[in-house]
Amino acid sequence: MNDFWIILTASLVAINASILGVFLVLRKMSMMGDAISHAVLPGIVIAYFFSGDRTSIFMLIGAALTGVITSLLIDWLSKKAKIQNDAAIGITYTLFFALGMIMIAGWLKGNVDIDMECVLYGDIALINLDKVIVDGNLYLGPRAFWIETTAFLVVMLVTIIGFKGFKLLSFNLDYGRSLGVKMSTWHVVMMGLVSLVTVMSFEVVGAVLVVGFLIIPAATAQLVSKKLVQMIGLACGFGVVAVFIGYALAVTWDVSITGAMVASSGLIFFSILMVQYLQQKLRRKRYVH
Repeated sequence: MNDFWIILTASLVAINASILGVFLVLRKMSMMGDAISHAVLPGIVIAYFFSGDRTSIFMLIGAALTGVITSLLIDWLSKKAKIQNDAAIGITYTLFFALGMIMIAGWLKGNVDIDMECVLYGDIALINLDKVIVDGNLYLGPRAFWIETTAFLVVMLVTIIGFKGFKLLSFNLDYGRSLGVKMSTWHVVMMGLVSLVTVMSFEVVGAVLVVGFLIIPAATAQLVSKKLVQMIGLACGFGVVAVFIGYALAVTWDVSITGAMVASSGLIFFSILMVQYLQQKLRRKRYVH
């Protein structure tokens, strides 16, 4: 039964990340997911320090706000300060992540009960230890599953409502502005969603590995299709397949579950890339002959 909840919860993480990852990949902002996944740490620490509860809504608010601030700061550095975008991302996320580590280790002097290993790498194998039980004995699954389910509902709802705005943001920013659409607002909403999904996935896959789910399935889908809706569906599918394959490999070889899942996602990407390369080679040979 523990296997079922691990796979189901990880699949929700993959789906949530893949949906947003498609928009990040299309906007050529893949590393923004990496930046936000690290930069939200100070917001999490501060929110936990004041609330004292890792399940508090203030944790999500703190992370989302920090993610949005990170995005706006990167945007300001690249556009106003004329710093190259990759440098702006590197400066911002390393600064915020370092501040978060300082807060945990020094400034707050151990008052923040946040495990750095969990934040960085997650611990999906132990999610069933934190159970949701009602009426004394009715087991409804691990808390992590319900957190990811909530994230899934939020991501789906906002994506459906803001689909046209996200689409303009991804494909035709200038056209959206000419229509009078506030593209900066949709940008902030998207960054807020990325922050939300990132912090809600900490406990399951960690800050480092959630980037793999944000980017690799979306990049794999882009190899197969250029249509937005198809890309989203394919990305979610590739993410879920990677979860199943990764879990099977992790159990067989007794290795990190989340690591195996993200590695499997990478293997799927390179497998499809290699198949497409071989197909192109065959077509060229046929054309020559």
